[in-house]
Amino acid sequence: MPKQISGRPRKNRSSFKRPPRETEAEKRERVLANWKPKTKLGDEVRKGNIKSIDEILHSGKKILEAEIVDKLINVQSDLIFIGQAKGKFGGGKRRAWRQTQRKTKEGNVPTFSTMAVVGDGKGHIGVATGQAKETLPARDKAVRKAKLNIFEVKRACAGFDCSCSELHSIPFKVTGKSGSVKLTLIPAPQGTGLVVANELKKVLKLAGIKDVYSKTFGKKRTTLNLIKACVDALKKTNKK
Repeated sequence: MPKQISGRPRKNRSSFKRPPRETEAEKRERVLANWKPKTKLGDEVRKGNIKSIDEILHSGKKILEAEIVDKLINVQSDLIFIGQAKGKFGGGKRRAWRQTQRKTKEGNVPTFSTMAVVGDGKGHIGVATGQAKETLPARDKAVRKAKLNIFEVKRACAGFDCSCSELHSIPFKVTGKSGSVKLTLIPAPQGTGLVVANELKKVLKLAGIKDVYSKTFGKKRTTLNLIKACVDALKKTNKK
């Protein structure tokens, strides 16, 4: 017999079932179903007059609604490890949240910031940072801003010892810079893989680049500047 507390029988905990968590695809469909465009560009996308993200990017129009990107391409997102957990002598593990504190009369007020990267794996990518008093709002803000900053990355097969017709690398050698970090991306033959830092792999995979070499100079441990230098280099693939 189960024990009774204050004359009431114990609840059977095994009967409680947590509702299933909403997937990214379900969340995307729900947001698009309730979307009411606030701009002329968003209204044209909702009506189906614009069916390609390249049409918007080539025309130079500014995207002011994240739902425009969700409507036109299948977006995937990831977080960059720009923070560090607390540990002795700075030996904490890397994490996605960078925490700062502001001193006030009431005490310490923590703030969390993160960097998100979004892309479709087919030559479109966006990177942005978000800041809030909690972690999840900071992530959502970063993802939304990254969708507004989306741009096109040109891909090609430009390896000196590769002659395939697949778009697996960058068309030519490009160099990007941010702060003291200088990053050079070099085309590579098929099968080479991404010879770059771990955090840069997240950016290049979502951009649809599978093979590339890299050279880095400066203070490379500053992940924020390293990612910004990579974005600067990828934007230069459209200039030639």
